[in-house]
Amino acid sequence: MAVNRAQTVDERFRVELASWQSRYRPVDRSPNDCLFQDQSLTQAELVELFDCQATSRWIDYVARELKTEGKSFYTIGSAGHEGNAMVAMATRPTDMAFLHYRSGGFYFARARQLPGETPVFDTCLSLTASSEDPISGGRHKVWGSVRMNIPPQTSTIASHLPKAMGAALFLDRRAKIGAGNDLPKDSIVVCSFGDASVNHSTAVGALNAASWCAFQNLPMPVLFVCEDNGIGISVHTPKEWIESNFKQRAGLKYFYANGLDVAEGWSVVHEAVDYCRRRRRPTFLHLRTVRMLGHAGSDVETVYRAVHDIEATERLDPLLRTAEHLVSTGVLSPDDLLSRYEAIAEQVRQAGNEAAGHAKHTTAATVMVPLEPDYNDLGESEPVDDARRRDYWGARLPEKQAARHMAMLINWGLQDLMLEHQDIVVFGEDVAKKGGVYNVTNQLYERFGVGRVFNTLLDEQTVLGLAIGAGHVGLTPIPEIQYLAYLHNAIDQLRGEACSLQYFSEGKFSNPMVVRIAGFGYQKGFGGHFHNDNAIAALREIPGLILVTASNGTDAVRLMRSSVQLAKRHGAVVAFIEPIALYMAKELIDEKPWTSTYPDPGEMMPFGELGLHGGGDAETLIISYANGTYLSLQAAHDLSQQGLQVDVIDIRFLKPLNIEDLMQHVRTRKRVLVVDECRETGSLSEELISKLCLGLGQDCPAVARLCGHDTYIPLGFAWEYVLPSRIAIVAKIKEMLSHV
Repeated sequence: MAVNRAQTVDERFRVELASWQSRYRPVDRSPNDCLFQDQSLTQAELVELFDCQATSRWIDYVARELKTEGKSFYTIGSAGHEGNAMVAMATRPTDMAFLHYRSGGFYFARARQLPGETPVFDTCLSLTASSEDPISGGRHKVWGSVRMNIPPQTSTIASHLPKAMGAALFLDRRAKIGAGNDLPKDSIVVCSFGDASVNHSTAVGALNAASWCAFQNLPMPVLFVCEDNGIGISVHTPKEWIESNFKQRAGLKYFYANGLDVAEGWSVVHEAVDYCRRRRRPTFLHLRTVRMLGHAGSDVETVYRAVHDIEATERLDPLLRTAEHLVSTGVLSPDDLLSRYEAIAEQVRQAGNEAAGHAKHTTAATVMVPLEPDYNDLGESEPVDDARRRDYWGARLPEKQAARHMAMLINWGLQDLMLEHQDIVVFGEDVAKKGGVYNVTNQLYERFGVGRVFNTLLDEQTVLGLAIGAGHVGLTPIPEIQYLAYLHNAIDQLRGEACSLQYFSEGKFSNPMVVRIAGFGYQKGFGGHFHNDNAIAALREIPGLILVTASNGTDAVRLMRSSVQLAKRHGAVVAFIEPIALYMAKELIDEKPWTSTYPDPGEMMPFGELGLHGGGDAETLIISYANGTYLSLQAAHDLSQQGLQVDVIDIRFLKPLNIEDLMQHVRTRKRVLVVDECRETGSLSEELISKLCLGLGQDCPAVARLCGHDTYIPLGFAWEYVLPSRIAIVAKIKEMLSHV
């Protein structure tokens, strides 16, 4: 029969307490008197630390008890890590904290700094997946609170480090920008994680980016707290690995603190926090911990660890060490401590049992509420300051200029948006003085300054981490990903972090952004996949992400304005894929240009709007987007020369898809061709056609599709054979007509 380690640890605590009866000698002192030489730790603080640690410990125990009864669904605990409560006691509720999942001690210690919080019951609601959980609404067990400035994380490993680094960078930059939230100027960002996490690429990138900034004297007030318990599930971390890696790291200040013994750790923790706050530099706090009770309740630790090793770990129990200090300094007797310990146990058990009876989600609709705001409500754009705008543009107001290609119009649109919204920041690889690879961000740096427009490291995880962090401190970021394929290096920053935040906080937190991505195919001669990529499946599957594109400059500007409004009004994460091949396109066909004029200031694109080209009554309809729309209009022209009329629908909102309006256009036609420039597998056409057929049933006309092949795009002229073309579209329409 397996040994119940929680019961063993609890019994050891009680036995040890009883053995200290003869050691206790009460000392008469005030609560604010310090207990140790050369330590600022007071009697009141030590008692508070014990209560926070004991509360965290009993949350672990009760989670397991409820799990055996089928009432709890999460047993990854904080036992052995309760020393992180010292970090909370050394920081402020206004210091944003991105927490490791073993941060119970920190959470309960911070809650004590804000009267009115009910952290024990709130945690139990989360453990039991109650829809009344005040932070995630029962969608996951998380540590999180708006008042405590703790954005919720799920079972994150290291993916929260880039956004912590990003929030820290923009904390001090707010003053230079003249926008952002009202966190105090001397706030810092706390980010905790395990020793195994430092090997993850996201951790490596975030720590590198923070150090790189500090190396250039850029303010970066982030406190990285590495809670080193020496093991990642079953894989041991080599001794001295953390210290050897980070003690001499350029741009990173290293502190080591014993998180198992408050007498040794308290002053070092406070010193690290003070250094980070005063110097505004990235700080690495190496906090020694142990992992007790296994990785989680389902983890059979004896499979990979010897029993004597497990027992040796349990003898290092930080809760027991704190209790020992309370007895040895004459603050509390063993009986007093046991009474406090049992009172906390009763409080947590009662909270757990009560929470287990509270409401749960019973429909998919309630689960998905945070993912489905009313995006049709764009609201009104901020009033345009005509005088300021005339002063900025002079005699060259964009709407008064002749038609231009898409790249130029997007550039003008970005300038207008930055002029209108002081909180917009633009950054990415080469976006500043160079103006981007395709000159789309040309002159932004010169006109708006390095505070709002700047280059980043060659690391997409850093780019998106900066964007998430900027959103957390009240800014509206427009990061650029240089090429679509580069995004795949960092897709989890969108999937696992940015787009999940509103879901796991029930909309209480958001990290708004508009991610500009140069992408799609048709870059003649360019090979793939890094610079000529047509794969969007990874974006299409992300819950909550809005995915948009445009086929011409006018639409691009209107759509960019709407995207910014969606981000600002709804906290939306928008990915805007700009078709590289159409950036400089000037002609559609010999007698018809593809350049377009700048839309009137403030004119936005309604959410889900479709573009109709043609009379609207042709029996044949082509549905496409981006480059596909451009090619389809060329094909429609060729067909019209042969007496065949074809209408073309241009989709701008690829996700969510406006299937209702599409069905209205489709139901009156005899045949529909979907021209999809992306790959056959995972492309938009799969969703589009299935929803049309299922939605229209017997009223659905004949439907076909023309897609890119399931391949990377080759170098040279061979690209023509793997992507839809003007000629192929014409041939496909004629083939469909021949079947009537």
